[in-house]
Amino acid sequence: MLDASRAATLVLALMAFMDFARPLAGEETVPGAPAAPAASTTAQSLVGVWESKRSFGPAVRGTLLVERVGGTWRAEIAGRSAVPGQRGDRVAFELSDAQGGFEGRLEKDAAGKPRISGFWRQPVMVTNGMRFASPVVLSPLGVDRYAGPVAPLDDEMTLYLVVQASETGIVSAFLRNPERNAGRFLTAERVERQGETIRLLGGADKQSPLLADGVLRDDVLTLLLPSQGGAYDFRRVPPGGPTDLYPRSRPSVPYVYRPPVRLDDGWPTASLEEVGLSREALTRFVQMLIDTPIDSPHAQEMHAVLIARHGKLVLEEYFHGEHRDKPHDTRSASKSLAATLMGAAIQAGVKIEPSTPVQRLVTSAEGTPVDPLRQALTLEHLLTMSSGLDCDDADDGSPGNENTMQEQTRQPDWVRYTLDLKMIRPPGAKAVYCSVNANLLGALVQRAAARPLGELFRDRIAAPLHIGRYFLNLTPTGEVYMGGGIRFLPRDFMKLGQLHLSGGVWNGKRVLPASWVKRATSPLVTLGASRYGYFWWVSEYPYRGRMVKAFYAAGNGGQIVMAFPELDLVVAFFGGSYADRTALVPQRDYVPRDILPAVAER
Repeated sequence: MLDASRAATLVLALMAFMDFARPLAGEETVPGAPAAPAASTTAQSLVGVWESKRSFGPAVRGTLLVERVGGTWRAEIAGRSAVPGQRGDRVAFELSDAQGGFEGRLEKDAAGKPRISGFWRQPVMVTNGMRFASPVVLSPLGVDRYAGPVAPLDDEMTLYLVVQASETGIVSAFLRNPERNAGRFLTAERVERQGETIRLLGGADKQSPLLADGVLRDDVLTLLLPSQGGAYDFRRVPPGGPTDLYPRSRPSVPYVYRPPVRLDDGWPTASLEEVGLSREALTRFVQMLIDTPIDSPHAQEMHAVLIARHGKLVLEEYFHGEHRDKPHDTRSASKSLAATLMGAAIQAGVKIEPSTPVQRLVTSAEGTPVDPLRQALTLEHLLTMSSGLDCDDADDGSPGNENTMQEQTRQPDWVRYTLDLKMIRPPGAKAVYCSVNANLLGALVQRAAARPLGELFRDRIAAPLHIGRYFLNLTPTGEVYMGGGIRFLPRDFMKLGQLHLSGGVWNGKRVLPASWVKRATSPLVTLGASRYGYFWWVSEYPYRGRMVKAFYAAGNGGQIVMAFPELDLVVAFFGGSYADRTALVPQRDYVPRDILPAVAER
């Protein structure tokens, strides 16, 4: 999505670039200055690694103060103020400069102390066009006075330009980007230089498309990349110097295993040997990840790998500058959270079941379809991607395609957009992968529970699983989007796999019905060439002469949480190979070749 604010940012960036580029075009000269010497420097001088990091904010962060004075509420954060509105026990406001907003509820904590618990809604991000909500708790500072920290998701972009000299004399180049794999789409192949003028090209011939114009001044290479938010200043990484382009920076040292740190997040920890895993085999595996060459835009990029067995976290390794305190995009792997939310709602007593007709939860304002196919549509059809709606994420021409829905501006209400789709086959007749199914399910669970989806997740899943920091992506109407893309700390997202492996129990507390977990992780439909449950993929892997079952959540780029019930094992991967087939390497190659052989039979 490209909203007005992002479009304005791109225009300003383009104008700024044009201003500093004018002297190169001869439009401005200093009177009396000598003519510039003829350019003789070649692109060979650019060989090496260039790095650029840009931050787009958000600027508003820090302590949020909300107080009531003389019956009127007042809010203050980062030098900005607002007058919140109150409706019942709810308090909400939006900053006048569209830099954020808050919605919370006056309540009492477990000790009976008053507080305001809610969500901070940050502005639309430049890098992906989405808005995110994160949990905030405002504690009392006195009578009718509350304060708490706001730490929005960082809106940043990192680009690496790798320039190499080929044997043919052509200076090749490619771009890497850990946040969105932008280099996969910019498809840079070579670079040319004439004096200070730089041209980044997408092909090996002189007719190749121009990807970016740039200038090199004072050892700073500036490239204009409008699709990535404007102009980027690249600085050369010293030969052999540290850079997060590589898995463990440079220079790397041989890997030495250490058990994960025990934190106050509910994860017990242990060593590999204590749970029957081979330290030698997994040391070789991690060293292989560290040694992975980043030599093209398609090189496999692993950001994290975590392993738990017998309910204990035993391996936790990060790469390319990622770390345990940095939220990671889960992409479509968080579709599984929509099913988990429904199971948690059922456990909490909400009157809803897989057999519940969708029509029962559709409001009168959304129409009353008379199509018998639509009347047969149930929540289980949404859970198994077999709704029969005209949607297919693999077909750009499908009206229900996720990108089509998110890029259109006619209908900002994505639930209504989905309900307006035609039924093209009977529900249950065929499973077709389509993100709107998960988002519609989330909206209907919200209606059945009569509570905002963010609050339902916070109270029924995040709280019992000790998940404190996360970022829910929002639709244009401000509702939580359940089609994928929620940001989690890797240790926290991995808990969903452990929760299901444990039959719906986390640290002795039941979160999901056992019957729900069993069905959610069973092969209920065929989706493409794979088997599928309730937004969980189901497969089998070879292990010591037999096949063992696995169920897993999977998302674009290599976001995977995989559980093996027979082995009491959970494996999580997080990656940056977005829109690239190398994202399949962890589940296709690493698991059967490197992980499972390291697991003992106990």
